[in-house]
Amino acid sequence: MKIKSIYAVAAVCFMSLAMTAGAQAQQTMGYADAVRTLANACGADINKYCSSATLANFGITNCLVENTGKVSASCTATVATVTAAIEARTAAQKAAPQLCERDARQFCANIKGGNRFVLQCLLKAERRVGKACNNAITAAGWR
Repeated sequence: MKIKSIYAVAAVCFMSLAMTAGAQAQQTMGYADAVRTLANACGADINKYCSSATLANFGITNCLVENTGKVSASCTATVATVTAAIEARTAAQKAAPQLCERDARQFCANIKGGNRFVLQCLLKAERRVGKACNNAITAAGWR
């Protein structure tokens, strides 16, 4: 796969996330996994239809949308799945502090230095931390 295509796939991932709001998915995905998944599913379509599209100003995303009838169904479906998984990860990251608040007070009350240190404390206390907090930490991609 061309290096330009890898960057294009990354742009598709980021632009799709920015353009789609509110979708939730049980599975979450980080950006690196999203880029790999999209590269596998959409690399040929990006090379074929969007090789001259710019990375800026939604260029790749706009190109794929303009070529929806030509882009493979697999790519279209993968973009939707990846976007939902990234949005679910983002939502989990936003929700985790609230879901873990009680556990943080109980097990990490004397931790100083901010959220990063509280997270480290919660990770160390995993066996004692509640299921909702542990699930939120995992869904957020922090474990």
